[in-house]
Amino acid sequence: MTWLDALLLGALEGLTEFLPVSSTGHLILLGAWLGKHDEVAKTLDVVIQLGAVVAVVVYYRARLAALARGCLRKDPASLRLLAALAVAFTPAAFVGFLLHGFIKERLFGPGPVGLALIVGGVVMTGVDAWRRRNGAESGADDDPELASITLGRAAVIGLFQCFALWPGASRSMTTIVGGQLAGLRTKAAADFSFLLAIPTLGAATFYDLVKGGAALLASPSGPLSLAVGLAASFVVAWLVIAAFLRYLTRFGLAPFGLYRIALGALVLWIAQA
Repeated sequence: MTWLDALLLGALEGLTEFLPVSSTGHLILLGAWLGKHDEVAKTLDVVIQLGAVVAVVVYYRARLAALARGCLRKDPASLRLLAALAVAFTPAAFVGFLLHGFIKERLFGPGPVGLALIVGGVVMTGVDAWRRRNGAESGADDDPELASITLGRAAVIGLFQCFALWPGASRSMTTIVGGQLAGLRTKAAADFSFLLAIPTLGAATFYDLVKGGAALLASPSGPLSLAVGLAASFVVAWLVIAAFLRYLTRFGLAPFGLYRIALGALVLWIAQA
């Protein structure tokens, strides 16, 4: 793994982490194209997500600071949001811990990623068309902010996030769609999805560092590759978040769904060739 490989992987992670197209799936495809299939490469694919986590913290720093102050004052709204994040985080954390080895062994490949891209793309375009036809966006809660996220809705989002453990499904896609189906406006679902990335990606990064961090750091140019990948992931993700939120509010998820279907079909065609 060279520093240039890490730069490409980090930039791709930052670009795709918060788009509903699956950052892990794209990293696996890029790694396959670069010829990087070993455990060190798989660990780096997960660990560089930390750069995107830091980008979320920086972008939402005012909201996070307000949340912390509210929890210290025992403000009901702040405590409810914190509880909602905990409820949404728990299912994927539990399932991911149980299936970590199986996922890395069986699903980290172009074939499974291509299939997940197509399935997710069909779901996204279908949900987007249904919401537009039924005026779901205008009919959702009058409050588009995070105050509209109840514990029940958080549980639904958490269950949907479990599907993101399949590389190619996309964590942001499953949580945003889960929030939409739970009755949230798209903006509120996206904001909650991004905040949920902090504990979810943070936990995944910590777990992979414990499991494979020593091998990554002991590999040739390992520390440099990690530093470059993290830096690239942070910078690109920080630039992407605001732009994606504006785009999502205006155009919805359908364009990303069509992209996923086309890319997934191409990946499966190449894998079978």
